[in-house]
Amino acid sequence: MTAELVRGQNHTLPQTRLEIRVSAGTPVVAGATLGDERGTVRGVEWIAHPGSPQLPGLEVSQQAAADHRLAVDLEALPAGAHRVTVLLALPVGAGGPVRFGAVPAPFVAVTGLDGTEIATFTLTDLDAESAVSALELYRRQDAWKVRAVGQGYAGGLAEMLADQGVTDPAALAGSIQEAVTRGLARSVAPPPPRTPEADRVRHATGSADHRPAAPPPAPEPPEPLADPATTGPAHTTQPHTAQPHTAPGPAAAGASAAGPSTGGPINYAHPRRQHAAPPSPPPAAPPAQPGQPAQPVAGDATGWSMDERLYNQIWGMFEDLARAVAAYRSAVDFAESRMDQELDRALSDPRNRIGGAGDRSREAARAKRDELASRAREALDRDLAQLAAEAAVVEPALPAAYAGWGNPVWHAHRIPMEIPMALRIGDLHLPERTELRIPLLVRLPLERGMWVDSGRTASEAAALMDTDRLRRLAMETAVAHAARLLAVYPPGEFAVHVIDPAGSAAGPLAPLVEAGVLAGPPAAGPGGVASVLAHLTRRVDLVQMAVRAWAADSLPPDLDTGEQLLVVNDFPHGFDDRAVTQLRYLADEGPAVGVHLLMVADREEASAYGPVLDPLWRSLLRITPVADSHLADPWVGHAWTYEPLTIPPGSRVLEQVLAAVAAARRAAGR
Repeated sequence: MTAELVRGQNHTLPQTRLEIRVSAGTPVVAGATLGDERGTVRGVEWIAHPGSPQLPGLEVSQQAAADHRLAVDLEALPAGAHRVTVLLALPVGAGGPVRFGAVPAPFVAVTGLDGTEIATFTLTDLDAESAVSALELYRRQDAWKVRAVGQGYAGGLAEMLADQGVTDPAALAGSIQEAVTRGLARSVAPPPPRTPEADRVRHATGSADHRPAAPPPAPEPPEPLADPATTGPAHTTQPHTAQPHTAPGPAAAGASAAGPSTGGPINYAHPRRQHAAPPSPPPAAPPAQPGQPAQPVAGDATGWSMDERLYNQIWGMFEDLARAVAAYRSAVDFAESRMDQELDRALSDPRNRIGGAGDRSREAARAKRDELASRAREALDRDLAQLAAEAAVVEPALPAAYAGWGNPVWHAHRIPMEIPMALRIGDLHLPERTELRIPLLVRLPLERGMWVDSGRTASEAAALMDTDRLRRLAMETAVAHAARLLAVYPPGEFAVHVIDPAGSAAGPLAPLVEAGVLAGPPAAGPGGVASVLAHLTRRVDLVQMAVRAWAADSLPPDLDTGEQLLVVNDFPHGFDDRAVTQLRYLADEGPAVGVHLLMVADREEASAYGPVLDPLWRSLLRITPVADSHLADPWVGHAWTYEPLTIPPGSRVLEQVLAAVAAARRAAGR
C-alpha cells in the first residue's frame, strides 16, 4: 500500500534499491546531497547535480526536465553517508516560471525498481520559492526511512545549498545553472505517465513514524524555541548537538546571531557538531515481535559518549513529537476542508437544498470527515505511545545535568571534573498529550542568558497568582537554575553574583547564602549595583582584549577566568541609565567571554524604559516560574507549554547539592 505523506511525515522503506520520480508540470532541476550521521555535507563530492550527476549509489538527471527519475542504491552510498536529501529548483534564465507558486504542485514518488510506489508526496503551499528540499531518505538504526520535507527557498538554489551547509553556495549554484543552460549530457528517461489515481488530492492517513538517526544539515543551527511576543521571529531557541568544550558553543537558548532571519527558510535541521570524532555505536535495541516497533533503548542516538547520545535522543524525541502532532493537525485540517468543499458542491445544486438529498449529502460529508480524523488520531496515538515508551526508558537513564530534581541521581550527585554538554532547565509538552514531557536542554557553556518573567501578565496561570507570591516563585526558580549550574561545573570554574537592589529576595536567596557558594554577598542599593556591574564589565573588557591580542597570559592574576553568572532580581529597580547600559553590554558581549545573565523581572514594568531595552529582551531566553505556552518551534510553529523544574515538596535536594558544591570547593582549595 502506498504511503501518501504530508509535510514532516515519515515512512519506512522496505528496500534499498529505489527510484525517486519527480513530476513537476514544468522543467525543473533535480539534485541530491548526502549527509553523514550528524547531517553534515562533507563537500561538493557529496552533491549530485546536473554538472556532476553521479555519486556512488546515486544518479540524477543532467538537464532540466518536467519529469525525472533519480536512481538510488542506499547500500552503495559512500561510507559514512546516512542521508539523501532530494532538491528541486527552477532553472534560471530559461524564460520559464521563476517561482513554484506559478506552476502545478510538484509530485515526488519513491518507488521500487519495478515502479511500485512506496511513498508519495505532493509539494503544496509553495509561493515565491524557486527551490525546494523535497524529501529525504535517512538511516534510523538499521533501517532506512523517507521523510517528506517540502521546505522552500525564495532565495533559490544558492540559498538552499547554503542551508545544506555547502561552502560557497552561490558559486556552486551558478555552475549548476550553467550546466543546465548548456544541456551538458543525456537526459534521464521520463517516468511512465501518471494515472488519475496518482493525481488525486493527497492527504495524511499514516503514522508520523519514528525519528531519524540524524537530521538534515544546516550551516549554523537556529535556536528551536522562541517567544514570539518578546523575541520576534528572528530569535528562536533550540537544543543543539555537541560543541567542543574548549570554547563557548551554541546553547539551546542559543546565540541570537544564529537565528534565522525574518522571512527566511524554516530549518528542519538537527544541529551538528563543529568538530566531531567518530560517534560511538548506539546500543542495540532488543528484538521486537513481528509487526511491532523496536523496544526503546536509552542512548540509541549517535554520539561520542553516552551523554551525547542521550542529548541527541532527547532532541530526536522533541523533533518526533513536533512532527507527529503537525501531521495530525494537518490531517484534521484537510478533513475539515474536504468536508466544506463537498458540502459546497452538494448544496450548489438547487435540487439538493430541499428534501432529504441535502441532509444525506451533509451526513456523508461529515462521515468522511470523521473517518479521516479518526484515522489521523489513531496514527498520532501510535506515535505518542511509542514516544511515551521511549521517555519512560530515557528519563531514568539521564545524568544529573539532564535530570529533573525528583530524579534520584541528584541525591548521589558528585561535582564533575568537566562540564556536561547541556543542562535541563524545564520540560516541554503539547496539548495532544500533556503528560508526555520532553526535557528542555540548554547547551553549555551558555551562550545566551535567561529571563524569568515575574509579571502577572506573563501567562494565564501567573494572572491568577498573588503578585508577591509570583515574584518569590520567580526568584526561587532563578536560585534553582543557579544551583544546577554550580553543581555541574568543576569546583571553582563557575561563580554566581547576585544583585538584589532592595533586598527583597533574602528568603529565596537563603540556600545560596547559607551554603557560602556566592562570589560575594548579594549587592543592594545603587552602590552595590554599580560595583558588581563595574566588576563584570571590566572582566569582559579585559578578556576580550586578551583574546583579540592572543595575550591570555597578560590577564591580571586576580581575574577570575571561570564562567560568571549574574542574577539580577526585580529589574529595573535600582538601575540608572548607566547601569542599564552596562547590563545591555553584558548581555551582548558577556556570553562570548563567559559572563551570563539570569534576570528576574516583570516585562511590563521594565517596558517603561521603552525600546532601549528591546535588544536586551531579545538576547535572553524567556522562561516563566509557572507553566506557560509561550515557546514556538521553528518547523511548524507549535505553541509549546514550558513547565519549570520544581523541587519535590519536603525535599532538601537543593541544600544537599549546594553543600556538595561547597565541599568540593573546599577540597579543591577554591
